[in-house]
Amino acid sequence: MGRRYDPERRQRIIDAAVAVVRERGIGGLGHRAVAAAADVPLGSTTYHFATLDDLLIAALRQINAEWLAEVRRWVEGVDPAAPPADELARWLEEQLTGDRARMELEYELYFAALRHEGLRPLAAECLDEMARMLARLVPDVATARAVVALIDGLTLQVLLADLPYDRAQVRAALERLVTG
Repeated sequence: MGRRYDPERRQRIIDAAVAVVRERGIGGLGHRAVAAAADVPLGSTTYHFATLDDLLIAALRQINAEWLAEVRRWVEGVDPAAPPADELARWLEEQLTGDRARMELEYELYFAALRHEGLRPLAAECLDEMARMLARLVPDVATARAVVALIDGLTLQVLLADLPYDRAQVRAALERLVTG
C-alpha cells in the first residue's frame, strides 16, 4: 500500500500542538499527545517536526501570526480623530475581559521562550511588530514599546492576580505614556 497524500497533515499537527498546549500546558506537549490529537501516526509528527522545540516554534509562529493579524485589523480600524489613550483603553478592555483561555495560551507560549532559546526570536519579533503597528497611534516607536510593556504587565496582572480591569485607571496610565 502506498503513502496517502495528505497536504494538510503538517498544519493539522501544528493545530493539534496548539490544542494540546491549551489543554495541558507546555509540560503536556509531546509527540504522542500531538499525534493523538491530530489523528495522525506518531511518525508523522517526528517527520514534520524532529524535536519538540521545532513543534513549539511552529505553534508560537502560528499564535503570533493570528495575534498580530488581530492587532493589525484593530489598528487599521481606529478612528484617527479619537484620542489614542481612549482607543487603547477600550481595546485593552475587550482583550482583557474576553477569551481568557486564548490569552493563557498566548502567554504560555510567549513565556516558553525563557526556557527554549529557539522561541526567543519569535517572541521578540512579535513584540517588535506590535510596537511598529502601535507606533501609528502614538508619537513614536519608543512610546509604542512602552505601551506594549504596559499591555504585557496589565495582562499578567489580570491572568495571575485576577485583578479586575479598570478602564479609567488604564486610560490614565496610557495618557501619561502617550503624552509624556
